[in-house]
Amino acid sequence: MESFLRPPPEVIAFFTLKKFLYLEILLVLAVARSIVARGPARWAGLVSVLLALLGLAAQFGPAISGASDGTLYRAAFTAVNAVQGIALPLVASLPLAISAVLRGRRWWGIDALHALLIAALVVLWGLGG
Repeated sequence: MESFLRPPPEVIAFFTLKKFLYLEILLVLAVARSIVARGPARWAGLVSVLLALLGLAAQFGPAISGASDGTLYRAAFTAVNAVQGIALPLVASLPLAISAVLRGRRWWGIDALHALLIAALVVLWGLGG
């Protein structure tokens, strides 16, 4: 039996992935897609880059700026914690996932890594997030 002060490893892995790894890895994949793709796939990659940057700003901006109240802080808090924290990463991932089937897509490895990233987040969320 796990205690409150000693959560199961899958909970720790989920929190680490969603807070410190997911958007950063997504940003790298989306930048790569934006560089190598052409046409609509490139635009979808750029939208994913923008959403990942906005997500990172929502996650770390209030702490870096020292903001602890106000409308912007509440909006960032709501966005980051929606649906146990899984909504923001999945919304940021959506354009990159869509770019996998758009004209101009290149480097299937980006899509494979992105699918693994989404799968890891969803599985860890289901196990204990």
